[in-house]
Amino acid sequence: MLRITVHDKPGALTFQLEGRLAGPWVRVLQECWQGALTRQRQAILRVDLTGVTSIDAAGRACLAALHHRGAEFIAADCLTRAVVGEITRPPSGGAQEGRCTDG
Repeated sequence: MLRITVHDKPGALTFQLEGRLAGPWVRVLQECWQGALTRQRQAILRVDLTGVTSIDAAGRACLAALHHRGAEFIAADCLTRAVVGEITRPPSGGAQEGRCTDG
């Protein structure tokens, strides 16, 4: 299950996700953000992943599409930050070692 809460503040639209970004819930997120973006244009699109418990391949692809539309991500735990790092990292010729620190 995935809960999506939309926070519409001046200059920013934030999608707060809680639960699993996987399976049929990925399509629900896609429909939600596409609908919200067609109704209004905001300066900043944010996706708050602090409440996400798991992300499957389709969820990663959805986040990548959001990133290509200019979305910013908020991630708290090491695994979610690693997924965000993979999505937002510019392509390079060599592999990079990921590092996660508490801070």
